Amino acid sequence: MSAYWTPAHHAVENEDAETLARLLADGSDPDEVFSTMTLLTHAIDAEGDGALQSGQPLTVHTTAVLLAFGADPQLADPDGRTPMDVAKHYSHDLAVQLLRDRISD
Repeated sequence: MSAYWTPAHHAVENEDAETLARLLADGSDPDEVFSTMTLLTHAIDAEGDGALQSGQPLTVHTTAVLLAFGADPQLADPDGRTPMDVAKHYSHDLAVQLLRDRISD
């Protein structure tokens, strides 16, 4: 499936915050939807799944970049999952806190 992802979704899948920030600065939509995920739900999913698979601690880099560039913290993906739903699914407390902070602003 990765061959069909947009450049922004590809950066998210690879947790490449630097490339993602460059794409967003150049005009990519932080609320882009591709297939069944928004960029933000994809970022949280990739961070959570990556930590599960690698045994490494959760990161929050791509989530933070997306929120900094204005991604909607409450935008549900086409399947109806919100970023908070995905963060709670993975017990991704760092993402939960960032989302709560953005939602309360």
